[in-house]
Amino acid sequence: MNAKQIWFICLAFGTMNCTYSQQTQKKEKIPMQENEQKPPVYSRTDTSKLSIEDAEWKKMLSPEVFYIARMKGTERPWTSKFEKFEEKGTYYCAACGNALFRSDTKFESGCGWPSFYEPITAKSIVYIEDRTIGMVRTEVQCGRCEAHLGHVFEDGPPPTGLRYCINGVILDFEKAQKAEKTYKKEKS
Repeated sequence: MNAKQIWFICLAFGTMNCTYSQQTQKKEKIPMQENEQKPPVYSRTDTSKLSIEDAEWKKMLSPEVFYIARMKGTERPWTSKFEKFEEKGTYYCAACGNALFRSDTKFESGCGWPSFYEPITAKSIVYIEDRTIGMVRTEVQCGRCEAHLGHVFEDGPPPTGLRYCINGVILDFEKAQKAEKTYKKEKS
């Protein structure tokens, strides 16, 4: 079975139990909320591994983030605020703050979820074999807290040929400071 056939089967399984409508218009840019409540273990500088029971995670995370991160859920396609998001910066794990992807590795794959072709570092992501829907896929988890992020497929663009298909709910974003300064200077 080739990658296109696998992608088609994944898409078919993913849409069997839910209905959705693909949005064809470009989503507007979403301002990030600075006052969002972060879990107490959230850190963008601490890279030490976390070993926390799901019961504790459930107390710390919103129901949506807990469902994706700890129960290996999947958000509906074309519903992520990050799918068409074009700001320059860094994507982090919403559960622990671990750096995951740079915006310059994000691309439009047409699959309905934010897609990237390369993680920020080799240790940012953990790879797990996934046989849950009658096929073999590669699940990707956060390298720090082992939160479920999504899956990686071998049908992405150069230079890696990979497509990290990531649930937007588990992503947090920080705008690049240099880009912010340039934007503010141009607006003056």
